[in-house]
Amino acid sequence: MEPDLVTEDRLLPILQELIAREPIFHHPEHGATRADFEAMTDAGFWEVGASGRRYSRAHVLDVLDQRRMNPQEDVWEARDFHCREIAQGSYLLTYTLVQGARVTRRSTIWRRTAETWQILFHQGTVVEADGA
Repeated sequence: MEPDLVTEDRLLPILQELIAREPIFHHPEHGATRADFEAMTDAGFWEVGASGRRYSRAHVLDVLDQRRMNPQEDVWEARDFHCREIAQGSYLLTYTLVQGARVTRRSTIWRRTAETWQILFHQGTVVEADGA
C-alpha cells in the first residue's frame, strides 16, 4: 500500500539541504524574525494545517510572531524524508513529524532562488493512530 519513496541519487545533496530546514520555522539558524520568515516564504505562500484549515502567509507570519513572544519547548523528531523535483528548481519534500503522541505527514514545496530557498506551500496531515 505504501509508495516506494526513494530519492534519486542526483537529488541527495538537495535532500540534505532541505532536511536542515525542516520542520519549517523551527531552525533559528535559518531565521528567527518576521523579516527572516518573510524572506523564507514566497509572496504567494499558503499552507494547509493538520486541521485541514487553509492559512494565508500573513496569518502564518502573525502566528510565528506570537510564538516568538511566548516561546515554548517543542520536542519533535522528523524522519522518513523524501525529495522529488517537480519542476526545474522546485522540489517536493515529504517527511513524518513526531511530536509526542501526535504524528503528522508533512509536505513542503521548496524553490531554489538565486540567493536562498523559498517555501511555496506547506501541508501537515495527522496520521491515524494505527498508521504511524
